Amino acid sequence: MDTAEETLTYVYAVAPVTEHLEDTAAGLRGIYGSPVLFLTAPPPAGPGDPPAPLVFAAGHVPRGDFDESALKNHFEDLEWLEGVARAHHDVVQALSVHTTVLPLRMATVYEDDERARQALSEQYRTFAERLERLGGHTEFGVKLYLAPTPDPAGGEADAGAGAGGATSPGKAYLRRRRAQHNAVEVMYGQARTAAALVEAVAFDYASQRVRHPTQSGELAGSAQNVLNDAYLVPDACAGQFKAAVEDAVSTFGGVRVEVTGPWAPYSFAMPPVERRDPPPADDGQDEGQDEGQDEPEHAEGGEHGP
Repeated sequence: MDTAEETLTYVYAVAPVTEHLEDTAAGLRGIYGSPVLFLTAPPPAGPGDPPAPLVFAAGHVPRGDFDESALKNHFEDLEWLEGVARAHHDVVQALSVHTTVLPLRMATVYEDDERARQALSEQYRTFAERLERLGGHTEFGVKLYLAPTPDPAGGEADAGAGAGGATSPGKAYLRRRRAQHNAVEVMYGQARTAAALVEAVAFDYASQRVRHPTQSGELAGSAQNVLNDAYLVPDACAGQFKAAVEDAVSTFGGVRVEVTGPWAPYSFAMPPVERRDPPPADDGQDEGQDEGQDEPEHAEGGEHGP
């Protein structure tokens, strides 16, 4: 990465200019250990008060790893993706401790610093409006999990045998299946009630919610993830929000809540779009250069933070 021809400009986030912004970036390193720098552009002329000064938090990355063809290959490499995503998140999170940030999509790259400044200028008012909306807020993740359903085979089958003598294997199997189905229905009923209560309690403090897809496999562990929401919470209410959500689920057996955060507001950098499906159910440039996009990065798989 010795010359401009060998690098692209990678943008992590948009941030307002503050008194101590330069101090925030001092020693801050991003992808591949590249120093984080701030790119500025003049506010656009127009009617009304000019927007507050903004910067791109950016760095330089190897063209050979971030041009269109390289990204197509790297997006199949989970180890590479994890490293880049973590470095991206670490920069955004470090900045968010000191100022409001608008996270951009992972792998938002531009041909050079001048092209990045041009993109900042073109989207200046949009960025300013979003940052104003996010000021004084952070994101919290709220997930509900169901414990694995116990196998009720023994008690149900033995009860049937004791009442009427020996039970055939077929009837015993049907009893076990029916008991298991009933247990699952009860647990899902509890989950729906818990989800509704969590939502009601959360909105006593939060200003917005985004519903992410539920997680499965290694992300969820042995429990079943039945709710995966993000809430935008005023900083002054953060502690009350977390305590209230955790307390709301404390009386539900078999239902566990996990509250994560505070995070930079990844889920709210774009205007919210609510999914209509009920909770929970019963059963930059992305790939190319010089096409930077301003859409935010959403945590992979609905995760909030790494």
